[in-house]
Amino acid sequence: MAGHFPFSGQSSRVSIFFFYEHHKLGPALQERYYKWWYDWAKAMVMKDPGLLAAKGREFSHFPYGQHAHADFHLRQGLWATALADLGEFIKGSLLPRLDQGALHKLEADHDALLQTLRAEEPRSPRPAPPDIGWFRHS
Repeated sequence: MAGHFPFSGQSSRVSIFFFYEHHKLGPALQERYYKWWYDWAKAMVMKDPGLLAAKGREFSHFPYGQHAHADFHLRQGLWATALADLGEFIKGSLLPRLDQGALHKLEADHDALLQTLRAEEPRSPRPAPPDIGWFRHS
């Protein structure tokens, strides 16, 4: 399985938040990153009759998932939370359906996306963390 997707392996909204931080993706670029995965997953669901019957309704609104509009204790973590839900579906239901060629193509497309977003980062920088820190319970 692809090890460099932020939802591969053991992941959570916090590890995805750190993925965004590592790649210096501010909220606008996080949304674009999430939308890329959302569109990819939706296309996979819509072309498979079984997935369409089981999950198609869940792709009738944006973003996907039961936590799609919540950031819990994360500040500016909406897209990390949304990707945690979507990523679990992708990891458990979509990635196993890909053959090696399709997985390698997805990895290459993902790398190209990250390069594009990194090039745009200076125009949409990630805000500096607050003095107290991003992760606090209020």
